[in-house]
Amino acid sequence: MTTVSLLAALALGACTNAKDVLEPSAITPPASSAQSSAAPQGTSTTATTTTAPAPSPAPSTTASPRTSAQTAALAKTRLQVAPIVGASVDAAAPLTAELQTRAKQRGLTLVGSTDQTATHVLKGYFSTMSEGKDTTVIYVWDIYDPSGNRLHRINGQQKAPTVGSGEGWPAVAPATMQAIADQTIDQFAAWLGSGGAG
Repeated sequence: MTTVSLLAALALGACTNAKDVLEPSAITPPASSAQSSAAPQGTSTTATTTTAPAPSPAPSTTASPRTSAQTAALAKTRLQVAPIVGASVDAAAPLTAELQTRAKQRGLTLVGSTDQTATHVLKGYFSTMSEGKDTTVIYVWDIYDPSGNRLHRINGQQKAPTVGSGEGWPAVAPATMQAIADQTIDQFAAWLGSGGAG
């Protein structure tokens, strides 16, 4: 089975699991934020497989220069994050918190689920796969306009050492979910900056 087929199957499987949904606006934004951003990943819709570091603070990265058009596209964006599908509440909490932190670092505004001014809606579907001493988180993010038209897709996987002796979501470290959040916002910002704002 190819990676694309596996991702599609897992994403569809995740869509049917409504009991493990976390409303991102339920998490309060962190009090502090740093002015840093990673270099854009380009406009590719597929993230590369990477290994998450052991749980520790995320390193600061050097900001890459942005054009005035990219800065304007980011500044006018009001991103709404839909409830996360497929991940446990415990796993989705660090993801959601890091999405808020990284969005602020990149100059994006996150809005709540009842905000009618959203320019984009981000819907995430998650699944895990255990392989020996590693756990891989597979994710698919669909970006929609306020009318419900899909504009873009970001997908990938994050492999990290299993935490504890469990399998599935209990074995996923918060740092793994935070790394996914960072990659997601960076790729979303890169897509916007390349003219994907509409």
